[in-house]
Amino acid sequence: MRRILKEPLLHFLVFGAALFLAYGLLQRNGGSREPGQIVVTLGQIEQMAAGFAKTWQRPPTTEELAGLVRDRVREEVYCREAMALGLDREDTVIRRRLRQKMEFVSDDVAALAEPTEAELEEYLRTHADAFRVEPRFTFNQVYLDPQKHGADLASDAAKLRAQLEHAGAGADLSTLGDSRMLEPQYTDLPLGDVAQQFGEPFSKALDGLAVGRWQGPVESGYGVHLVYVRERAEGHTPVLSDVREAVRREWDNARRIAANEAFYTELLKSYTVQIEGLDDTGKAK
Repeated sequence: MRRILKEPLLHFLVFGAALFLAYGLLQRNGGSREPGQIVVTLGQIEQMAAGFAKTWQRPPTTEELAGLVRDRVREEVYCREAMALGLDREDTVIRRRLRQKMEFVSDDVAALAEPTEAELEEYLRTHADAFRVEPRFTFNQVYLDPQKHGADLASDAAKLRAQLEHAGAGADLSTLGDSRMLEPQYTDLPLGDVAQQFGEPFSKALDGLAVGRWQGPVESGYGVHLVYVRERAEGHTPVLSDVREAVRREWDNARRIAANEAFYTELLKSYTVQIEGLDDTGKAK
């Protein structure tokens, strides 16, 4: 974050904020345009015509375009008069929309930046956990219902495990264990999905099991299981070429957040903030 805040892009945003404030002061103190004057520019008319054409799939007629211009003038008159009466103040919807439009100012500038290969590599390195590929498992399981077996659960699990070890990987699992709406085999399942379906204790235990033999009992949210891990793909941090789009997306988002914060910090310098009932440390007086 500190590295991002030192970049030239944010210096441009700070300069833009200063220009925005200067423009605001100029308008409040009387710009070159008279206060009661409304000017509908050629660019605005072209924008209205383009919006009409996009909606109706045809250009507006002369009368329709004149109607759009009249509506624009009406909107401007009402907006100015409403603001003069202070109707825009303390209106949550309007305030949120104005805040959003201000944030779009820095968003648009931040979106112009193109990351270098080195910047994306660095972002992936410093945020490796966010892009890490989970371990994946292919395993068989046989379920035992604790309520059905009661005090004999441990001994019944040991007998069933011996039976499975004798039968090997080719055992008919559909005839073994207790009936439950669970698949006897799961293929290439990410560890997070295992935890979602069987619970955290089961996924942690599975992560520590050896490949190629029956083990257990392993506890889950359902009861206990005997488990045969057939294959295990270790988790790893991918190379940039495998996750470029995801890294670019997160890099853009981090840059946008940093740009917005820098823009707001610069704007805030023009204000003195006083919060009644709190001291400078934020504690109640």
